[in-house]
Amino acid sequence: MGWNSWDSFGTTVTEAEVLANAEFLAEHLAPYGWDTVVIDIDWSDPSARSHGYNEDAPLVMDENGRLLPDPARFPSAADGAGFAPLAARIHALGLRLGIHVMRGIPRRAVAENSPVLGTDLHAADIAEPSNSCEWNPHMVGIDHSVPGAGAYYDSVLALYASWGVDFLKVDDMLWPYQAAEIEAFAGAIDRCGRPMQLSLSPGRDLSLTRLNHLREHATMWRICDDLWDRWEDVEANFARFARWAPHAGPDGWPDGDMLPLGRIGIRAERGEPRDSLLTLDEQTTLMTLWAIARSPLMVGGDLPSSDPATIALLQNPDVLALHATARASREVFREDPLILWTAEGQDGERYVAAFNVGADVLEVALDSQNVGLPARLDGEVRELWSGELVRPREVTVQSDAARGVAPGSTALDVRIPPHGAVLLRVS
Repeated sequence: MGWNSWDSFGTTVTEAEVLANAEFLAEHLAPYGWDTVVIDIDWSDPSARSHGYNEDAPLVMDENGRLLPDPARFPSAADGAGFAPLAARIHALGLRLGIHVMRGIPRRAVAENSPVLGTDLHAADIAEPSNSCEWNPHMVGIDHSVPGAGAYYDSVLALYASWGVDFLKVDDMLWPYQAAEIEAFAGAIDRCGRPMQLSLSPGRDLSLTRLNHLREHATMWRICDDLWDRWEDVEANFARFARWAPHAGPDGWPDGDMLPLGRIGIRAERGEPRDSLLTLDEQTTLMTLWAIARSPLMVGGDLPSSDPATIALLQNPDVLALHATARASREVFREDPLILWTAEGQDGERYVAAFNVGADVLEVALDSQNVGLPARLDGEVRELWSGELVRPREVTVQSDAARGVAPGSTALDVRIPPHGAVLLRVS
């Protein structure tokens, strides 16, 4: 759980902006479990701009072809200090520092044929230009069939460890699936001497057949392409989470991507400065689905300038308790416009999420047995976003069956706004 700079600042985030969001996170969100601050892509590019990447960018790097922060945007990185001073400040706030990394080796390092630290190899010896990223021009792949090629990643991870990095978002790993790169990068983390969480991106067309390999090598992995503040992006993740959520747990976490909430687009890849175009109901649906599916939560909006309603969505302790401790999360029903999910709590409580993907208000009586609950409910049923109690209704006559609830069962009457959700906890 944390903040990522991409949705707000794209390739151009500055040290001051990172610190402002870290301080806000520490004061307002850390008490609820938010603990990680991630600097996204192109932190080494002095020519970085909004809405895209620059060909032949003058990336800052050392004599061994390892990228360094641009000191113009990250003044504390001057004189080769890297992210160490910034990491120290983040850690002093009680938070963890994450950075974005592209797989491979910089084209500039290949052009200069930089020596690979600790070996007799040079960048051109290990480069595999035929396996380069399709959408970012800065890097080329690494040929791991070359003996000693993995030493480049070892040198990079040793540098990150010396800075105090805690979390790595490594891009261009999953589409197409880069098994050799994943194994080499994960191995370098294991050897670097510092624990780091490994996040893999992007997740377009990611298959469940990769599950065991992902669990073996990564902390979390994206299951979709970049998600923005469009309802169709949120809705598309229902089917993906239905596949992946039953496999979420300490062995690894399927990731539905960042939360495009709050003030976004300030200098980002897509769109102009704006508050999230998702309605409050759509934002509630996003948070409910990500929470019950137990996806990592990385909010993308600039926190200090985001509206109070957005911040409140991130501070609901009951919803975040579901996210932190639930098990057996799964979709149990889907007939548009209604989608139902259930999960089990650690203390015997049960959760039911009811989503309306339609354009009209949906009033529905949920049959308790259709959502994995007993026919008769004796405990408290509370809607976690509003805090209101929902009064179970015993169904005893056949006429009630027309509403979809069988006689002898209990009905939970809910009203769901368009593109909205209700989240019930049954104690």
